[in-house]
Amino acid sequence: MQQNPRVRFAPSPTGPLHIGGVRTALYNYLFARQQGGSFILRIEDTDTTRFVEGAEEYIQETFDWLGLSFDESPRQGGDYGPYKQSQRKEIYKEHVHRLLEEGSAYIAFDTPEELELHRSEKENFQYDASTRMQMRNSLTLTKEETDYLIQNKAQHVVRIKIEPGHEIVVNDLIRGRVVINSSVLDDKVIYKSADELPTYHLANVVDDHLMKITHVIRGEEWLPSAPLHVWLYRSLGWEESMPLFAHLPLLLKPEGNGKLSKRDGDRLGFPVFPIEWQDPNSGDRSSGFRESGYLPEAVINFLAFLGWNPGTEQEIFSLEELTSAFTFERCSKSGARFDQEKAKWFNHQYILTMPDNLLAETFMTDLYQRGIDAPKEMVERVAGIVKERIHFAHELWDQSSYFFEAPLSYDEKTVRKRWKEETPGQMIELATMLETMDDFSADAQESVVMDWIQRNNYHTGNVMNAFRLAVVGAGKGPHMFLITELIGKDETVRRLRLAVENIS
Repeated sequence: MQQNPRVRFAPSPTGPLHIGGVRTALYNYLFARQQGGSFILRIEDTDTTRFVEGAEEYIQETFDWLGLSFDESPRQGGDYGPYKQSQRKEIYKEHVHRLLEEGSAYIAFDTPEELELHRSEKENFQYDASTRMQMRNSLTLTKEETDYLIQNKAQHVVRIKIEPGHEIVVNDLIRGRVVINSSVLDDKVIYKSADELPTYHLANVVDDHLMKITHVIRGEEWLPSAPLHVWLYRSLGWEESMPLFAHLPLLLKPEGNGKLSKRDGDRLGFPVFPIEWQDPNSGDRSSGFRESGYLPEAVINFLAFLGWNPGTEQEIFSLEELTSAFTFERCSKSGARFDQEKAKWFNHQYILTMPDNLLAETFMTDLYQRGIDAPKEMVERVAGIVKERIHFAHELWDQSSYFFEAPLSYDEKTVRKRWKEETPGQMIELATMLETMDDFSADAQESVVMDWIQRNNYHTGNVMNAFRLAVVGAGKGPHMFLITELIGKDETVRRLRLAVENIS
């Protein structure tokens, strides 16, 4: 085993990248960076029937947004390319030929109709050692018959020849030692003449070997294929250089049983894709974490905890801290349930640490689109004041609109509760007093107003709640005098007098 690990993330360009795939990539990245190894992107595009235009670009854009950089990829190249399987046809053909020559694989000519007939005649039919000699393949046909069919371009596949009764051991870094008897495996198709491309199984093994991959870190759903891959390594004489496996727990839906799906996100109102995806055929759009307002750092932190924990109470980690803390020993074997509220909580934590000037830049774009031209200094202060109340930057307007626009209406429930018979007179008094102030800072206002309330034996709660209702339009918002300091004396007085006129 070489000193510096080499790991790969190998998605198929068959549509948008599921958030579970992003987590798999993240764990590969963390392990590679921690061990001083290489993180490789390989595009597994051998399934031409499911290829979707734009999916490969979508994958790369996702990792650009998240800030997870690859050491080798189709875009930047490397010493072990090409990094797209569709460009490696001749490499796979060479190894298919080798397996056939050594008797480790065979050619099968069974048509889809013939296979379907066998399935209908035999329950749980499997193409394996017990049935292969009843099928139409190079094991039952003469060499002359086989050569004739190939020369006449008969459609065929190549199947790996699994011999029964052998013990296959998969040493998994998360699940431990897994032992499978080869008798339960079928003779999987490893190559198709129709497109002259291998299936996932052979391409995966050949590429992992030739690219010197030391650790295969992937989702639990691929665990059943691990014994077959071990068998292929044996058949190709590469058992000594076989990578170590680590099969990550599934991402489970928020409620009930089963894997997290797009349907769950649509039903419960959260994204399951990292960035927005538009289907090139239907034109349908699927929401993404990015477009929903999530910060990339929050997404990374959230995903890291779906199947792994640091063993401490710490929850907020930078990418560097995650890299330092990550170990397979702390990965769970059981599925990790997706928690939308936890994802929002992580985003809120990162919003809180975001510099006010950066948050204000996003907010100023929103204000501009609403036709509001506010000083940048004021927008920064507003963002800093209300960010503790939001999960996403796009919620800033809902939490702070009253800083920029006087209320056009007043919350009826708050009016009934807070607007007393004596309130209009008190608000006029308050407006008149505030009008005379030269120092309109929050501290100066608070001192003057509280002294006025005490001198007149007014009820502090009644006065201040009515004051908030008049200025904000509802019983919400941060410290009252911070609001009035920012909107200024003239606007504060105007809103007080307007409320007296409009609230009956």
